[in-house]
Amino acid sequence: MSEPHEIHRRQRPGAAESSTPVAVVTAIDAVLRDSLVASLLLDVPGAVALRYEVDVESVTLRRLVLSADGIAEDEEVILEHPCASCAMREDAVPALNRLASDPRISVILLAPPISADPSIVAGTLAPHQRAWHLASASTVLSAESLHEDLLGDATLAERQLQWAEGDERSVGEALAAQIEYSGLLVLDADGSSDADGEPAMQGIAAGRELLEHLRAPDQLLAVGLHDLESGSMHRGALDHQAALLRRDARVVEPYGGPSAHGTWTLDLHSERPFHPDRLLENIEALGGGRLRSRGRFWVPDRPDTICQWDGAGGQVSIGATWKTARELPTTRLVVTGVDAADVERVRGAFGRSLLTEHEWAAGLESWLGAEDPLAPWLGARGVLR
Repeated sequence: MSEPHEIHRRQRPGAAESSTPVAVVTAIDAVLRDSLVASLLLDVPGAVALRYEVDVESVTLRRLVLSADGIAEDEEVILEHPCASCAMREDAVPALNRLASDPRISVILLAPPISADPSIVAGTLAPHQRAWHLASASTVLSAESLHEDLLGDATLAERQLQWAEGDERSVGEALAAQIEYSGLLVLDADGSSDADGEPAMQGIAAGRELLEHLRAPDQLLAVGLHDLESGSMHRGALDHQAALLRRDARVVEPYGGPSAHGTWTLDLHSERPFHPDRLLENIEALGGGRLRSRGRFWVPDRPDTICQWDGAGGQVSIGATWKTARELPTTRLVVTGVDAADVERVRGAFGRSLLTEHEWAAGLESWLGAEDPLAPWLGARGVLR
């Protein structure tokens, strides 16, 4: 297993001795997820898997408990509301309590439904830790399909991976959330078949390169589903706040990485805000195409607000998210892509969207109470998400 970065885990006092570790495993590919879970069930004595599948049409949840010996439970659960937090709170908490009370069980592998956001899963479960504790969050992904999964324009609904009717997320948005929250990234680099030859190997190498541009220094990378270090997923305790910090647009930063296969990352920053009208004019050029972009910005008619930018696979989400302190906010977007032609397009759109030096020198007084063309996306002034 590749371990280029040292991992520091916070150990809750007495956690290992007094409670059962729970490792959260997320993915957008059911085959990869189930392969990883099956491998761990065989390798870790006393391990069981608590796996969930969702039926969008009937709004039902299927709960399975599996061990190395096979399926121990297979139950259908009717949800009051089709969302990840409700599913975890209503069914996973009592199921975890019950499993943790069994002295034969040493580790619980929690596999929420495909496309689940691990920050929501862990955030919902964290207050209920007693007989069990969250030990880690990991996501398993394919090097060969990472470009298309993360940067392509497919939606979860188009791939039948959505949680419920009305789930409009793109595949890239869901995968990006899993990658950025998880402390352990498990990369399948085997390829689909030997017959694909050199093109498949190039795709795998390019996928791994892309992941290196997205991976934070404190995230562990394991290459191969069957090469995990024994205990890497269930020793220690999940640091939920550190995981959330990786997704916090206020502290976004570029990680860089190799570029042999064309992957690039731009760090675009300025003390100046975006001009609201010009941002709307340039938003497609700035966020469209095969990009992963995230960061923060501000607009002159909201000098007390930090806005979030989150883009993947041609979709961009913006929102007024945080209040500032006394100092004015700043604008910073970190954009990763794989097409060389996009570099200058994105860089130019960023520059054109900012206030000009002349507009910035004129001050902000004229913007107070001005018409707000971004209100449909940011909400009313003074109201945060």
